[in-house]
Amino acid sequence: MLQPLLTGLREGLKAGLVVSILVTFLVRGGHRDRLPALWAGGGVAVVASFGFGALLHFTSASMSFEAQEAFGGILSIIAVAFVTWMVFWMRRAAHTIKSDLHGKMSNAVELGSVAVGTAALLAVGREGLETALFIYPTFQAQGAGAGPAVGALS
Repeated sequence: MLQPLLTGLREGLKAGLVVSILVTFLVRGGHRDRLPALWAGGGVAVVASFGFGALLHFTSASMSFEAQEAFGGILSIIAVAFVTWMVFWMRRAAHTIKSDLHGKMSNAVELGSVAVGTAALLAVGREGLETALFIYPTFQAQGAGAGPAVGALS
C-alpha cells in the first residue's frame, strides 16, 4: 500500500506543478476565459489514465500466469526506462521548464481553447500514464485486494 501511495503522490505533485504553472500563466496573462479548457483537458487526461490502467489490468487478466509475469516484467522495464530518461531530461531542462511551458501555452492561447485543452491533456496525461505504468506491477505483485488501489488513490 505504501509504494502505490508514494508513486501516486509523486506523479500527482508533478502534474499539479505543471497545471499550476499553466493556470498562473493564463491568469497573469489575462486569459481567464481559457481556464475551463485547461480544466477540461486535465479532466480528460485523468479519465484516460484510469482507462489506460484498466486496459493494462483487463489485458493481462486473460493471460496465463507466465504471460502475466512477462507482461509485468516488460512494463517494469519500460517504467525504469521512463524514469531514467526523465532524470536525464530534468537535469538538462530543469532551468528552462517554466519558460518552455509558458512558450507552449502562449502558442496554445493564440490558437484557441481547444489548443489550451490539448496542452493540458498532454501535460497531465503523460503523468497519468506514467502513474498507471508504475503502479500496474504493484497491483500484479500484490494480487487481488484493495490495498494497492487505496494507496494509489490516497
